[in-house]
Amino acid sequence: MTGTAKTNRPLIGAVMMLAVLLIAPHLFYPVFLMKVLCFALFACAFNLLLGYAGLLSFGHAAFFGSAGYVTAHAVKVFNFDPISGILLGVAVSSLLGLVIGWLAIRRSGIYFAMITLGFAQVVYFLSLQMKFTGGEDGIQGVPRGTLFGLVDLKDTMSMYYFVLVIFLFGFWMVYRTINSPFGQVLKAIRENEPRARSLGYDTDRFKLMVFVISAALSGMAGGTKSLVFQLASLTDVNWHMSGEVVLMTLLGGMGTVLGPAIGALLVVTLNNYLASFGSWVTIIIGAIFVTCVLAFRRGIVGEILEKIRTLSPK
Repeated sequence: MTGTAKTNRPLIGAVMMLAVLLIAPHLFYPVFLMKVLCFALFACAFNLLLGYAGLLSFGHAAFFGSAGYVTAHAVKVFNFDPISGILLGVAVSSLLGLVIGWLAIRRSGIYFAMITLGFAQVVYFLSLQMKFTGGEDGIQGVPRGTLFGLVDLKDTMSMYYFVLVIFLFGFWMVYRTINSPFGQVLKAIRENEPRARSLGYDTDRFKLMVFVISAALSGMAGGTKSLVFQLASLTDVNWHMSGEVVLMTLLGGMGTVLGPAIGALLVVTLNNYLASFGSWVTIIIGAIFVTCVLAFRRGIVGEILEKIRTLSPK
């Protein structure tokens, strides 16, 4: 394969993905697609932390859910427009990420994961007790509002394209972060942190920065989801949500750009179409996860990319 063809491959992939996403709402239920896009952005944000910095967080639901509550409250009570509401949610999740990250990066491995889980549980219990969150009822009837006073987001198709723009912006942010000097340092930290430190990099500062970026993008996904479903609930801050995003990332392909989005599509589709099985859904998805991990150690997209590399001429 020529150098030009290799250079153009990401551009061709981006054009194909955009074409599919533009056509998709005319073929499938738009609300289902919006849910997929929100979780795809959440998974991509999480993958930035796990797949490229090597930091396993069990508390990302704290950022996803807290931004959802803040966005819903701002839009419903303070009459914020949709973009301002989402930005406020992102600001809160970023601040939360700064505090939790500053404390968590002092440890590594399982201790790091447990610290993030502990803080996520604190956020969960605060969400359960605080008045503005609505407790077990959550914040319901959140208005979608209008975009720039012109586009009524009550219209499902208008809302879909609004969510699509947010997803594409977040996906582009992840892609640019990965393919920047900052991203290369993250990979160095993932592979050998002591060596990266010996080269003069302040590894704690880089880990804190990527933690905050990941938290901000997770908050963007959570705030957008609260507008799509006009609801912010305890489900989004529950530890199950943190486990689900790990599942999405590993199924799709940890450390790949598109893998987490594919994993999100798979998990959301299974949850949607297997809902009639009730509590058996968890067992079925667990069995599928075990099978995929055993058969595709790099994840679905990771295995496909590896096969392409193997078959491509030098």
